[in-house]
Amino acid sequence: MGGLPRGDRHRAPPKPGGTTGGRPLEVRAWQTRCVPSLDLVSALPRPWDPDEFLLGFDAWSRSRGLPLYPAQEEAVLELVLDRHLVLSTPTGTGKSLVAVAAHAIALAQGRRSYYTAPLKALVSEKFFDLVHLFGAENVGMVTGDSSVNPDAPIVCCTAEILANIALRQGEAAAVDSVVMDEFHFYADAERGWAWQVPLLMLPRARFVLMSATLGDVSAISADLERRSGREVARVTGVERPVLLHYRYAVATVQETVEELLAAGLAPVYIVHFSQAAAVERAQALASIRVASREQRDAIAEAIGAFRFSTGFGQTLSRLVRAGIGVHHAGMLPRYRRLVEQLAQQGLLRVICGTDTLGVGINVPIRTVLLTGLTKFDGARMRQLTAREFHQVAGRAGRAGFDTAGEVVALAPEHEVDNARAAAKAGDDPKAKRRIVKKRAPDGFVNWGPASFERLIAAEPEMLTSSLRVTAAMLLQLSSRPGADAPAEEAGSAFRLVRSLVQDNHESPARRAALTRRAIALYRTLRVAGVLEQHGGGFDGTARVRVTVELQQDFALNQPLSPFALAALELLDRDADGYALDAVSVIEATLDDPRAILAQQEFRARGEAVAAMKAEGIEYEERMELLEEVGWPKPLEALLTQQYEVFASSQPWIRDFELRPKSVVRDLFERAMTFAEYVSFYQLGRSEGLVLRYLSDAYRAARQTIPDEAKTEELRDLLEWLGELVRQVDSSLLDEWSALTADGVVGAAQVSGAPTETAVAPPPDVVANRRAFVVLVRNALWRRVQLAALQRDDELVALDPDAGWPDALDAYFDEHDEIRTGPDARSAARIAIREHPDRWEVRQVIDDPAGDHDWGIDAVVDLAASREDGAAVLRVAGLTRL
Repeated sequence: MGGLPRGDRHRAPPKPGGTTGGRPLEVRAWQTRCVPSLDLVSALPRPWDPDEFLLGFDAWSRSRGLPLYPAQEEAVLELVLDRHLVLSTPTGTGKSLVAVAAHAIALAQGRRSYYTAPLKALVSEKFFDLVHLFGAENVGMVTGDSSVNPDAPIVCCTAEILANIALRQGEAAAVDSVVMDEFHFYADAERGWAWQVPLLMLPRARFVLMSATLGDVSAISADLERRSGREVARVTGVERPVLLHYRYAVATVQETVEELLAAGLAPVYIVHFSQAAAVERAQALASIRVASREQRDAIAEAIGAFRFSTGFGQTLSRLVRAGIGVHHAGMLPRYRRLVEQLAQQGLLRVICGTDTLGVGINVPIRTVLLTGLTKFDGARMRQLTAREFHQVAGRAGRAGFDTAGEVVALAPEHEVDNARAAAKAGDDPKAKRRIVKKRAPDGFVNWGPASFERLIAAEPEMLTSSLRVTAAMLLQLSSRPGADAPAEEAGSAFRLVRSLVQDNHESPARRAALTRRAIALYRTLRVAGVLEQHGGGFDGTARVRVTVELQQDFALNQPLSPFALAALELLDRDADGYALDAVSVIEATLDDPRAILAQQEFRARGEAVAAMKAEGIEYEERMELLEEVGWPKPLEALLTQQYEVFASSQPWIRDFELRPKSVVRDLFERAMTFAEYVSFYQLGRSEGLVLRYLSDAYRAARQTIPDEAKTEELRDLLEWLGELVRQVDSSLLDEWSALTADGVVGAAQVSGAPTETAVAPPPDVVANRRAFVVLVRNALWRRVQLAALQRDDELVALDPDAGWPDALDAYFDEHDEIRTGPDARSAARIAIREHPDRWEVRQVIDDPAGDHDWGIDAVVDLAASREDGAAVLRVAGLTRL
């Protein structure tokens, strides 16, 4: 490829006869397809018998065409002996089957087991896998966005969910066995705390720590054994059953892809380190023939009636029908899952994505094609770490199908161009002298064959602790039963917090810093009145009590949440705009969704320039004024002033930046649907980011704003926001419904085909009456806004037969304007008459004379609303009442 010979380096020498672990690949694949599987649950020994379990599990795995590898046998035996297990083996060595054994052992013993993962997508995938194996009644899922059968004996959840259980319940938690997948996230600077806290606070639980790239975890293992009194077994250093071939190619992406397809080395996963680059690459590859006519027909049949929305949905539809997938975190979850399902059936020959697929998602890949060996980590461009490289490279090669996987790294583009120019010059000295070599772009971090060789040979870096302390942790610990005991008693809040900050995996210096941080947070929560102390100082008699009753899902998840609680007290709950102001307080504590804010600023500046030109303002002055225009920042002055007041007594807060912004509020005030908002700001490539931000805002508002501060208007707004998120992408709940229909798992899920999720109608939007009323009111208000601006064309596009131009002429003959203030949008201006099949609604116009003698009449089609997952209105028009 690109003039370079194919490399022959691999992790382990090939087995004679093209086998994996002594098993002929073609035989293993045949067994998987043809041997009826035994039922795992019915095969579990009741009462518990370890020898019977080992025999039964081995028979069950063989019935699935997956007889255990020696390393798997060793791991399962360690679990039966009730030891902790560190499982650090390469991708494709069957770690998932060992995890199944851990859940099966717990179920047979009448104990409760948890599976944790870093991504909701991975939690979802594992949930459906375990439902298939153990039955829907035995498996639950909790991700923060959704909760399904949470009291089941096997629970799939994100790492943060389990960490919060550990903080709030400790040793008393009903957690007997924990499988922590992708355990290398322990070292993640932002989220690693969630992988450490359960190890510190669940001493009764048996842990299975799994990853293909753990590195040296001897210190973690020793600490786990010390805390639990249970031996830690380690299974590492296993040969990869599917060998990897590595090669470095000086060629373009398109040339390389065409050669890989011609050589039968598909599916190819093309790794990019930005979402935009992944989409652009997929669109560029659409110009070549990736899939045959038969393959494209099979894709169309598999997709069926899947609902692609406008914008990026239409782009993705065109690409996947050509055999090209796209996969990155900016996509809607249902789109990512569709790509994963099509890939699992072998229908996509090329997938363009980011390195997110390296985090355990089960997508079969033959070849991993790296477009670079550097990435931007949020602060700077740098070369990949050994762990990052092996996580992505390890996705190559499908166990049971491939004898080897291919990992191809491409040279930088300027080096490819230079190599082409040199090849074109050949041996001609004059032509060689005329070559002007391209230079690397400014700021470019170079890589080459030596970088590639280093990464191949490098072992994953040692995991480093990244524990942190937040206000949420202190509140969770302080709300435990018995936490209000005197300070020096076991189980008191003081003892629990001291244990967390002083007995962990951090260095002595970091422990001291965590102690200081905990003290500052404790003082903050006392000042806020959320915690109160009784008794004298720290002499051992002091008691701590939480002054408010925390709702079950309470969480001060953002560092600025204590500030938000104080800021909410400044708002007038009787004021017209209180609900939106409360949302603005919460939004100011959330991380900035940069892509959204950049588009808001771009549009605001465009509108400002147009307005200034209309006023005749000169260019130089326009440019000066434009510097002051940015994205909307409601309550900025109030919140900034309160931030300074809060920081004067709580200086730690200056470690965290206040970020006023308006996304939820902007969406509500514009009365737009999700699709309209994405289109309005041209966020098609980032619609997953928009949905994730709205989901985070909904969860933060629901869990941080005290119940007593939630007015009826605010509850309406939160119901609307939650339903909007659910309507945009409720694939997880839809799929659960499909799985549990009639108490059986759907045939499509068994076969591996896309489930009915892909074609199911949206959930019943009408059933959530409170939220549906807000959707109806927003749909009418959108028309009021457009009418006030006299945008006849947009109104006609919404309601072609409503006679908007003539109606507006008639209205403005009588009145000078249509008001759009708080009173105009109040519930008092809406009349709703409910019928079984329709709602008859009227939006009264707020005219300057106060006559309220004009209104918009419409009928809400309930059946169509259920079909579309949105309020579907047939507007009769604007008429005089």
